[in-house]
Amino acid sequence: MKRFLSPLKYISGIVLIMFFACDDDYATVETDIEGITNFGTDSIKFPVVSFNRKLGPVQTNNLSSNLMGIYNDPIYGKTTGSVVTQIVPTSFGFNFPEDIAVDSVILTIPYYAKNIGTDAEGTPLYELDSLFGNEPVKLSIYQNNYFLRDFDPDSNLSEAQRYYSNSNQTINFDNFIGETLYQKDEFLPNDQQVVINDEETIAPSLRVHLNNDNEFWDNLFFFNTPDAGSQPEISNQNNFKDYFRGLYFKVEEAMAGNGHMMMLNFSQGNVIVYYSWVVETTIDENGDPLEIKDDSFLRMNFTGNRLNILENDPTNTTIADADANADPIDGDQSLYIKGGEGSMAVIDLFNGTVEDPETGSDVPALEYFKSKKDSWLINEANLTLYVDQNQVNGEEPNRIMLIDLENNVPIVDYFFDGSTNNANPSLSKTFYSRTLERDGNDEGFKYKFRLTEHLNNILLRDSTNVKLGVYVSTNVNEIQQATALEYDDTDTHSGSVMSPRGTVLYGSNTNVPDNKKVKFELYYTEPDK
Repeated sequence: MKRFLSPLKYISGIVLIMFFACDDDYATVETDIEGITNFGTDSIKFPVVSFNRKLGPVQTNNLSSNLMGIYNDPIYGKTTGSVVTQIVPTSFGFNFPEDIAVDSVILTIPYYAKNIGTDAEGTPLYELDSLFGNEPVKLSIYQNNYFLRDFDPDSNLSEAQRYYSNSNQTINFDNFIGETLYQKDEFLPNDQQVVINDEETIAPSLRVHLNNDNEFWDNLFFFNTPDAGSQPEISNQNNFKDYFRGLYFKVEEAMAGNGHMMMLNFSQGNVIVYYSWVVETTIDENGDPLEIKDDSFLRMNFTGNRLNILENDPTNTTIADADANADPIDGDQSLYIKGGEGSMAVIDLFNGTVEDPETGSDVPALEYFKSKKDSWLINEANLTLYVDQNQVNGEEPNRIMLIDLENNVPIVDYFFDGSTNNANPSLSKTFYSRTLERDGNDEGFKYKFRLTEHLNNILLRDSTNVKLGVYVSTNVNEIQQATALEYDDTDTHSGSVMSPRGTVLYGSNTNVPDNKKVKFELYYTEPDK
């Protein structure tokens, strides 16, 4: 049923919408409404087809953060995340003293954690963020002997080298393991602050001593060689990255438990080599020799190439089966959405017919929509997707993303949304994409996207009605493109690659109950005839 608005209310609506559009688009509308006193608002549901698509191996190099650990999903099975990374000294031109020796080597990588107050003694309390699961894994840190190239030789070195989630199938870093630098059979992150010394503490971090067996670190920096600092291998960044090729953080199952997966902030991590040397020898009060030492350190940061290895359980065929049986014509009954080396859903708007109320006949939906260019003003357009609560168990992600598949970027409404929140990404871009809505039992119920400006582009600016992709996201601010290795026409984005989670949504197939189907609805205003 139509509602009738006064011209004043209608013009107020135009002013609000003009905030998101160029002046030329609405100059015509203002001319058309001159002299018209009544306007009606109404809504229409347009047809939409949705179907599954497997992503396969995805690009994982140079992400802002990295997944490490094991995540067991009741639908998609086990995913194991390991990391291979270069580390580079912060400066070169070393001028080491003679006869120096390594005292200790400490690796520090911050967890994502938020301060939640203090205890009775004033000690800061933290809560770990982006931690999935709470049982141990086996963690080993090895010297990596595989060189991570900057450029792709197949492109005549004109394009950056891409590394993918399946790198342990194509490269197999297990074949390039060097020295074992750390190993713990039952590793679990700690949410306590890290005490450095009596005066210094840092937020929760992976902070461990790296082994120096057989004087590995001394030899690495030629401490046992005369004039150590002049060696060409440690004279500049390129030489060093070829000489010492980085670290391999390898994750395996612990003896018991389901493990955990967590996000680590490698970009803020470092490895510090502490060393000392004798400056003089004196005699103590007992007449014994006493060495007086001086000390210093060198810092290495996780700069250069870094990649995530994401290995899915090969016995779980949920994604492969959904992709093999995908129905682009009638749509699928269930949409399987998973991050990492996972899957997404394709959304085909206006795929079908609608009834033309003037003729009573069915007409192509997109054709009918475009015929309203000079008579409709779009107030709001939404795409709603419902969670299949029969298949998920409350572990579904809070956010998903809607991507323009032709241009591999979020739809335009994302960029018009000013609610960006970098401090708390879960509350970012909520005008364009709501967080997961939950029912009275706190179970995930539905996701909702706003497509208003996306449809304005189609209606007013003759933009192409491109297919859209629905992806899981661990952080909606992360929209860097990431290539899907097996598909030329499908990419993903960094926010999806960095998410271990998945969900199942109802699709658009006729077997889906009407109140659970993907819903594409538009609210518009037009002059009353």
